[in-house]
Amino acid sequence: MSASRATTPGAGTPMLALDHLSVTFRSDAGPVHAVREVSFDVAPGEIVAVVGESGSGKSVSSRALLGLLPGTASVGGSARIDGVELTTLGGESMRRVRGDRIAMIFQEPATSLDPVRTVGWQVMEALRAHRRMSRRAAHRRAVELLDLVGIPDPERRVHSYPHQMSGGQKQRVMIAIAISCEPELIIADEPTTALDVTVQAAILDLLRGLRDRLGTAIVLITHNMGVVADLADRVVVMYRGQVVEQAPVAQLFAAPAHPYTQRLLAAVPYLGQGRSSHAVPGAEPATPAGSTVATDRSGPDVDAARATSLGTPGAISGEPAPSSGTPALAVRDLVVEFPGRLGSPRVRAVDGVSLTIAPGRVLGLVGESGSGKTTVGRTVVGLVPATSGSIDVFGTDLRTASPHTLRDLRRRFGFVFQDPAASLNPRASVGACIAEPLSVHKVGTDASRHKRVAELLEAVELPAAFAKRYPHELSGGQRQRVSLARALVLGPDLLIADEPTSALDVSVQATVLHLFQELQREMGFACLFISHDLAVVDIVAHDVAVMSLGQLVEVGTTAEVLSAPRHPYTRALLAAVPVPDPAAQRERREERAALLAAGSVAS
Repeated sequence: MSASRATTPGAGTPMLALDHLSVTFRSDAGPVHAVREVSFDVAPGEIVAVVGESGSGKSVSSRALLGLLPGTASVGGSARIDGVELTTLGGESMRRVRGDRIAMIFQEPATSLDPVRTVGWQVMEALRAHRRMSRRAAHRRAVELLDLVGIPDPERRVHSYPHQMSGGQKQRVMIAIAISCEPELIIADEPTTALDVTVQAAILDLLRGLRDRLGTAIVLITHNMGVVADLADRVVVMYRGQVVEQAPVAQLFAAPAHPYTQRLLAAVPYLGQGRSSHAVPGAEPATPAGSTVATDRSGPDVDAARATSLGTPGAISGEPAPSSGTPALAVRDLVVEFPGRLGSPRVRAVDGVSLTIAPGRVLGLVGESGSGKTTVGRTVVGLVPATSGSIDVFGTDLRTASPHTLRDLRRRFGFVFQDPAASLNPRASVGACIAEPLSVHKVGTDASRHKRVAELLEAVELPAAFAKRYPHELSGGQRQRVSLARALVLGPDLLIADEPTSALDVSVQATVLHLFQELQREMGFACLFISHDLAVVDIVAHDVAVMSLGQLVEVGTTAEVLSAPRHPYTRALLAAVPVPDPAAQRERREERAALLAAGSVAS
């Protein structure tokens, strides 16, 4: 039985009503019950956040509303918008609902946008599918929508292709498509995943403004509890396909009733946690007796013991002491330029960057989308050629090393890519993707490789049986964990981690961060940890470097940079970080708005 439905005082007749909605998938192993009797309402103009771990049924339940599930799925129960039953709609009737009455912002804009069409064409396509408009009128409206969602120079960018835009800009394009027909309801599936904090704050302001201006109701699917505290009116908590708790946002954060909700909130990282004198435990409680929630595959007793031992990741800042030997990585005066289009000047993505990482230390590299931090990481491992400067890895300059030396050095690298959906081979099984570095470098036998793959899958909290699955069969968070396992398979001495936890829900993130810390202590690898999540960087990094517009603007220990930032840009980043407390986040939002009005913080 699902949790009792929460109501919003004074909300009146709900716009969207889910009543015992269930989704079951047929499989060779038998039926898989992904969603079980989910019930909740959404009032006009209300923002309802649906939270839970990867695989909890958040995205599946939302896709069921629009008939976007595969043919192996069967839907039971009821889902109504203004009294119209959605679960039985099909064909032309469902087409009129999609995009017109209900719009969806998908989780991964890089894979949702058509790479061979301009973003303007894709916005126009949505308009002309539901509105009788001439091509000229649709183009004019597309420019207006891009301007509304904060795309700079929309008259020019309407002709851009997705690959020419940053992650934050692609997400704004997805929002422009979603609001093009002024729908009554927007389903936003992880709308701020992998966005830096300043772009995330702008996206949240945009969604809030749409609700205030257009009266649009929003179902916000997210794992970021700071985003929930910032934006949501009410919260629905899902676990293993069921709703376990519903409450207004302030009540849920102040007094979570269900043990699973308590664990979610306890696992949320926050700024200052990494520098506190004590770790805040994020222990996962055993499922209470009589609960309708299915137990984990390892059993409730093992779960409780494991979670108690893991807890919320504690700080490693200041451990170990800096090494006086050869640096693991020394980048000096690095410049990376890309050719301009159609005779335009070259673009300098990295401009004179110098940084050093000692063996056994973690350097957090932070900055906005387009600041050059990912380009630095990719240049270090040779995926992007450097224009000038030097890159020394364990005393060897990669720019002058012989091919044989480079091959040997690359065995000591690990790389976690930012977008696991694009970096994993869709035609290879998960096991083959993880074992690929072992095969390329001819390490071990087939049997030992299979054993190593199984060990790493278990280490990143995935069953060993997932080795036979393919990337498209996994959730975004599960693919991110596979990418982490592949990076660690050779036991690297230097790890480049580009947003390694961006797609993970908070409880899995806590486990993965703890795993990262344990492996880093045991293996002693150095790490360039690229992230937009300053709270995560605060926990895992010994030192922090801040990038803006291709240049380093501040470097220091984690305590120095995050406690007493010297540069205005660093202070702007810290001001945009959402905190998992609705009252505190409201105050921070008002302070940031005042800074924006004064011109102290970039929007």
